[in-house]
Amino acid sequence: ASPSSTMGRFTVWDYVVFAAMLVISAVIGIYYAFAGGGQKTSKDFLMGGRSMSALPVALSLTASFMSAVTVLGTPAEIYRYGAIFCIFAITYGLVVLCSAEIFLPVFYKLGITSTYEYLELRFNKYLRLCGTVLFIIQTASKPQSHSATLYTGIVIYAPALALNQVTGFDLWGAVVATGVVCTFYCTLGGLKAVVWTDVFQVGIMIAGFSSVIIRAVVVQEGIGRIVNDSYYGGRLNFWDFDPNPLQRHTFWTILIGGTFTWTSIYGINQSQVQRYIACKSRFHAKMSLYINLLGLWAILACAALCGLALYSIYKDCDPWMAKQVSALDQLMPYLVLDILHDFPGMPGLFVASAYSGTLSTVSSSINALAAVTVEDLIRPYFRSLSEKKLSWISMGMSLFYGGVCIGMAALASLLGALLQAALSIFGMVGGPLLGLFALGILCSFANGIGAFVGLVTGFVISLWVGIGSQIYPPLPERTKPLPLSTAGCNISSENLMTTENPLTTVFNTPTAERPALADNWYSLSYLYFSTLGTLITVVVGIIISLLTGGLKQNTDRKFLLTKEDFLSNFSRSKSETKVEVLDSKRFTVAAEGTDNPAFSHIEMDVASDKNKVNGLHI
Repeated sequence: ASPSSTMGRFTVWDYVVFAAMLVISAVIGIYYAFAGGGQKTSKDFLMGGRSMSALPVALSLTASFMSAVTVLGTPAEIYRYGAIFCIFAITYGLVVLCSAEIFLPVFYKLGITSTYEYLELRFNKYLRLCGTVLFIIQTASKPQSHSATLYTGIVIYAPALALNQVTGFDLWGAVVATGVVCTFYCTLGGLKAVVWTDVFQVGIMIAGFSSVIIRAVVVQEGIGRIVNDSYYGGRLNFWDFDPNPLQRHTFWTILIGGTFTWTSIYGINQSQVQRYIACKSRFHAKMSLYINLLGLWAILACAALCGLALYSIYKDCDPWMAKQVSALDQLMPYLVLDILHDFPGMPGLFVASAYSGTLSTVSSSINALAAVTVEDLIRPYFRSLSEKKLSWISMGMSLFYGGVCIGMAALASLLGALLQAALSIFGMVGGPLLGLFALGILCSFANGIGAFVGLVTGFVISLWVGIGSQIYPPLPERTKPLPLSTAGCNISSENLMTTENPLTTVFNTPTAERPALADNWYSLSYLYFSTLGTLITVVVGIIISLLTGGLKQNTDRKFLLTKEDFLSNFSRSKSETKVEVLDSKRFTVAAEGTDNPAFSHIEMDVASDKNKVNGLHI
């Protein structure tokens, strides 16, 4: 549905603001290409030389966590389902706590480069392979093949489409421009450029959100009115303590399910782990996680305020049911044009903030793909290459994958829905992996056999529920969409007759042939998929380990979480010194987790057995 002619369109100033954002990102790349003598080794290029400090890493973690989906999707989610989404603020706190106090100390003291190396050290190389394969499946792609970039294609294409349909912002111009700039600064500046452009992009995202919030408050004459409207519209539904695990979002599903889902992304996701391990010291690594928490809260608060402002402004005339926009993620751009069209450059700032989300996610993927290719496919087989040559090859790889990503965006425009379904099924695989790491780090008696059986059981059950929920989507009474109204719209009545809520018509047809399983088992809240996988893996793993003589084995203390790891928080003693790894041969950067757990996309590092990690000095 094209917006009516009364709505603003994009002006020259909007394009200027958008272009400025791209230019500054590119300049950061050029700066890091030459600063400090440039990228001498592939380690400098892929790892920032392991010398990052806490603040930029924290902001970078926040940025890659927020893709354009957060900027466009979360406000629409709050508009449609209410502010219960804000309970995620508590969840994020728990997730950061778990990551920083359980996973980080072990990974940091081992000086591990790939999280899967841990599985080999703690269990055996077959489990490392299992973890790797699962991860590859979860990404629905092997790092070696280009389908890893399929996901990146969606990330580039989806926001471009939503923005194009509302603002008339040129679709392929935007896709190619973001793709090219992203490739440019990844190729020139390596990880340092990725981290510092992320810092700049977080600033842009906050600015874009703020401009919308401030203007909405002015339009509605004060924040009180927005809160009031939201309250009477049932949008402030924070306290829904329904323990039923089938309801999509309740206090418990978000607190418990959300914590497991996100810990599998924050605690063990290669990309996040790899960034905080790139910090100077363990203190900096922990600080980066805790500062990042503030970033997550700020973004969540902004998105929530935008969602409530959306409701307050459109409570009498919902643009989605009035056929003004064709999808919910177009509501934010629609609002921006509606209230900011008199301010030249402001809609451009908002679009820049949505694309900043895309850039930060894509740049990490490109850097990751380059790293995986160089470290796992080139270095082991071409031993004669010098460091200088390898750093040039890393750059060539970044360039290549950037091109592939733009190609994938074109593919995503053809195969959108299919890809989304595949990704959401595979996104459910994070749970069993989290269970596997939890077994290794927390249970000294867990052995390889138990861990393997647990992992397989958890995986099969997760996949079963995941595929079932795709075939039989949960009914509306499970997701609880809140009422929207078109009473205040001045459109001709025959339009409104057809605007019976499109969701109900879809759901009413298949009720006859829904099996009993569909309404009890498959309509489990999507947040519980991970929890289920993790718990099954841990429980089965413990039982099988005990049955197969797990208590007899001798596990090296350094692979477990010990009392000392916790106590060393309070003494800035020798434990604070940075762990160096002798074997810096394989250090890979991994691609990004996005903000939606269902589509979490994480790149894996498939290690060659040739360089076993025994060159560790602890």
